[in-house]
Amino acid sequence: MPNIKSAKKRVLVTETKTLRNKVYKTQLKNLIKKFDAAVAEGNKDNAVAAFKAVTKKVDQVAARNIIHKNAAAHKKSQFAKKLASM
Repeated sequence: MPNIKSAKKRVLVTETKTLRNKVYKTQLKNLIKKFDAAVAEGNKDNAVAAFKAVTKKVDQVAARNIIHKNAAAHKKSQFAKKLASM
């Protein structure tokens, strides 16, 4: 445990930020699952709507530096590839 006041504060701030980042990652994972399910069932309309939602969320998460911008670009490319293969 930290003894210095500023170190104690950093621990609290880190916990808060970790929880916030975890929320965004969970939302992203849920949207990815919805997109994959729509692609798997072959429903083009649902897949397009899910694609728009998941790419938007990937951009938001990357803008907050929760995932790297190159990782975001890679994910979006893979989603577009899946959608195009339908």
